[in-house]
Amino acid sequence: EVQLVESGGGLAQAGGSLRLSCAASGFTFDDYTIGWFRQAPGKEREGVSCIYGGDNTTYYKYSVKGRFTISSDNTKSTVWLQMTGLKPEDTAVYYCYAGISSTNYWGQGTQVTVAS
Repeated sequence: EVQLVESGGGLAQAGGSLRLSCAASGFTFDDYTIGWFRQAPGKEREGVSCIYGGDNTTYYKYSVKGRFTISSDNTKSTVWLQMTGLKPEDTAVYYCYAGISSTNYWGQGTQVTVAS
């Protein structure tokens, strides 16, 4: 059974930091692109950052570059998203994602709220 279990969301003040974790199981972690999407109220889900398990190639949405850092430990099948310099516009439900070709898996989501 495939599982993506997120943790680490919560409330932060503007300028603060949070660290999200995603523990994966049930598939070959190294073969997948793992990452984070987010969805704010009334908005579409958008990609934030991802990392390819095979060679650690990373991608960041332009608005989070320099503030967020994605990392992974293939031995633990875990991905982290370190978020610093948080802004109120970062408020959203953050979803862990794993994908390869047409196969996609999603976590249940974790709420991140940034107070101004």
